[in-house]
Amino acid sequence: MKKGVDFTGVNVVFFCHDGEGNILMGKRSKTTRDEHGKWDLGGGAVEFGEKIEDALEREIKEEYGTDVLDFEFLGIMDVHRKDHNGNKTHWIALCHKVLVNKMKVKNAAPKDHDEIGWFTLDNLPKPTHSQLPKFLKKYKSKL
Repeated sequence: MKKGVDFTGVNVVFFCHDGEGNILMGKRSKTTRDEHGKWDLGGGAVEFGEKIEDALEREIKEEYGTDVLDFEFLGIMDVHRKDHNGNKTHWIALCHKVLVNKMKVKNAAPKDHDEIGWFTLDNLPKPTHSQLPKFLKKYKSKL
């Protein structure tokens, strides 16, 4: 059984920033679950028995090779969409704003990200993940 397809998956989504107006994003590779070639904030599934904060720290370390300096829980998004095979997916996204050290960030998951980069809210790369506009609409005032 697959998370998000056969049953509702739970994931952490992270809006990583450097405290100076820069946002960290990764360009999804062809080996990711879906939305290949699109720029995304970052996220990953919460494992059974794992605390949310631990999942957040683990996923950021796995994707960006750095530690969480500080974080703020933003809220929940109920995400319904289709994957690249046309399968309906359902995820409960626990969204966070996360401060990281810009100098320690690296592409720690080259199989998942073709590249990573720093951007500002008024100069985002294209194309972006389908959920990014919804995320920004819901949380922009908190970013």
